[in-house]
Amino acid sequence: VQLQACGGGLVQAGGSSRLSCAVSGSFSSINVMGWGRQAPGKQRELVTTMTSGSTTNYADFVKGRFTISRDNAKNVVNLQMNSLKPDDTAVYYCYLRVGASKIYWGQGTQVTVSS
Repeated sequence: VQLQACGGGLVQAGGSSRLSCAVSGSFSSINVMGWGRQAPGKQRELVTTMTSGSTTNYADFVKGRFTISRDNAKNVVNLQMNSLKPDDTAVYYCYLRVGASKIYWGQGTQVTVSS
């Protein structure tokens, strides 16, 4: 399984950015895709997930600002980020979980929010 993320870059506070991740390989169609992030000096944290049945979950710190979506036919997961804050600066990783314990992470893409 491989996860390839794209998007991100430098954006001003209050602006928007969109990330996309293509997931390839062999895995169950029943799964959870999502995004995590890791800021410098901090642990990786889960930002949002979406099941193959379209149930979503968001961390409190992004609720109302970030929106996850996915295309099950193409195995793509997207993250629309609005009202970005400098605290959102981090490397963002796309995520796939199959079952309870098979977890895969992408290579990460940098998002930098300037104040």
